[in-house]
Amino acid sequence: MIEAPGHPGIEPRWTSSAKEGVGTALSHTSRVWFTLSHGILNEIYFMRVDQACTRDFGFLVTGPDGYFSEEKRATERDVSTIERGVPVYRLHNRARDGRYEILKEIICDSDRDVVLQRLTFRKAADDPLRLYGLLAPHLVNGGQDNTGWLGAYKTQPMLFAEGDGTSLALGASVPFRARSVGFVGVSDGWQQLVRDGEIRDTYEIARNGNVALTAELPVGGAETTCIVALGFGRTWSEAALRVRGSLQEEFDTLRTRYVKGWRKWQAGLRDLEGPEPGEDGAYRMSTMVLRCHESPTFPGGLIASLSIPWGSEKGDNDLGGYHLVWPRDLVQTAGGFLAAGAWREARRVLRYLRATQEAEGHWAQNMWLDGTPYWSGVQLDEVGLPILLTDMLFRAGALAPRGVERFWPMVRGAADFLVRTGPITGQDRWEENGGYTPYTLAVTITALLAAAELGERCGDGERAARYRETADRWYGSLDEWLYARDTDLARSLGIDGYYVRVAPPAAPGERPTAGTVDIRNRADGERRPAASIVSPDALALVRFGLRAPDDPRILGTVAAIDHLLKVEFEAGPCWHRYNEDGYGEHDDGRAFDGTGIGRAWPLLSGERAHYELAAGRPEVARALARTMERLSSAGGLMPEQVWDHDDIPERELFRGKPSGSAMPLVWAHSEHIKLCRSLADGVVFDTPPAVAARYA
Repeated sequence: MIEAPGHPGIEPRWTSSAKEGVGTALSHTSRVWFTLSHGILNEIYFMRVDQACTRDFGFLVTGPDGYFSEEKRATERDVSTIERGVPVYRLHNRARDGRYEILKEIICDSDRDVVLQRLTFRKAADDPLRLYGLLAPHLVNGGQDNTGWLGAYKTQPMLFAEGDGTSLALGASVPFRARSVGFVGVSDGWQQLVRDGEIRDTYEIARNGNVALTAELPVGGAETTCIVALGFGRTWSEAALRVRGSLQEEFDTLRTRYVKGWRKWQAGLRDLEGPEPGEDGAYRMSTMVLRCHESPTFPGGLIASLSIPWGSEKGDNDLGGYHLVWPRDLVQTAGGFLAAGAWREARRVLRYLRATQEAEGHWAQNMWLDGTPYWSGVQLDEVGLPILLTDMLFRAGALAPRGVERFWPMVRGAADFLVRTGPITGQDRWEENGGYTPYTLAVTITALLAAAELGERCGDGERAARYRETADRWYGSLDEWLYARDTDLARSLGIDGYYVRVAPPAAPGERPTAGTVDIRNRADGERRPAASIVSPDALALVRFGLRAPDDPRILGTVAAIDHLLKVEFEAGPCWHRYNEDGYGEHDDGRAFDGTGIGRAWPLLSGERAHYELAAGRPEVARALARTMERLSSAGGLMPEQVWDHDDIPERELFRGKPSGSAMPLVWAHSEHIKLCRSLADGVVFDTPPAVAARYA
């Protein structure tokens, strides 16, 4: 075989995390997930939703006059689904120079591990343009040490790649005119097409490097349509068999089967179509996003996002991205399922949490789907939230009394861990600081009370008493630990005080709020007075029932939050995580590189909406729900952060639009679903009534 020169190619990188679409089949026989951005396929995941296997797959167009056009950079694009909540994507990419159009319809084969594109290429009938597919394998979760080659399966020509025990195969419903493999940046098809306008050097194999596969599709007349199939397997022949099997069926038949699965699932959910009935179908998009992030072979295991934040700046040293399980995000997702009426999915999450609990009673900070820890921190909110999920399922009727008994060992282990190690957490919910934090304390106090109720049902009154005593003691110390009075900020706002974001442990006789805290992800690396940093996290004291929404301490905190963290967009208000936050792009638009400036988070608009609803202002809550939706992408996906500075077009950053961090963020979509349910019910969906009755 003819070896490609230039081993191993340039250092591999991932791609944009600002996805325009995500999709998968609701089937146990299809284990592929696709993502879309810039009008092309990006990461495709197989055989688990935490294993990315490609970087991207797009098309190139050339002409005999030296013409070269790359679809993802040279076109204006429209992306849509055939209906909200069903991830059949239609992409319409129009070359800015007007010479061609590419239309795609993208689905998964419900019976095979294959992603299919029905591709239509349009041009002037007499324009001799040529069309090439360019695929960058990254098998598995890495771009190095991949091997690509040309071959055939049962006489059908295909292109193949293998890495880390996984293979892919690329085939089409029409014969390829030319094929080649090569090392990225040196001998790949992109380099040849830029230089020559066609594939002149056919390289048959590129071993153990950063490789790309290129294939020319035949183009004739003004319009050409074909099916392109990308399949996966443990071996090249397994992947090829799946590709050939998909191509032998009618695309419309496969599409009907795929759509049927999604329509059936959506039909079983509660009808909560947005804060205003029927508006934009955003609720159905949110439910779809949640369901797309579960792996059928790990029931109840859902990753945080099918993306790698600032992926174009990340290489093989970032194996995890956001395609990992965070127990916090997972419980939020289960709450979204429960709010939507997807009880079965919510119960699967609880069973998954029971199976992945560590021996000491806590959960890993984050983990792969098989439960293997990725990062090593311990966050007490991630210990308390599974307890609250158990309680919430039981109160909703989704968990029978016998089910409570089966889950009691999990609850008991988590609650015992909280009593042993709390109230100080090793990390807050943003994974940056340890100490006393309002969100973590709200969760853990509430979780201990819930554990006490569950313990009494299971006949463990001794533990129930200990849990309540601990919860009451922590509750009684909230102000001592977290409430700052008579500060410069309080005086300037004319308030008594406010709850801080985090306070460090203090020596006896000293107030924690008088201490200092590290500000992570900032170039200066300085510490700041704890009393100078505030966060919307304090609204959790209302959300979980520990403070009334009109409590003067809460009202003062809201004033401080809005003064320091609120950002007004055309879509409505949004908030930063805390002042001095460094997790976001730099002011010049450079990607977060360990330092930066935190941007506004749409999920915080959802949390604020829940506070407004609790405060008796449903019209404000409805407006904030619309804000969340308007801060989404054109495809309806909700980002982790939105850009809140002046436009920087060359970096694709526009005020009020998704930034380069994760999109979609499943947590944000879960918050949106719960908000839709809360607005429909007229009360905050996930506030535990017993806690509010005891404290607020």
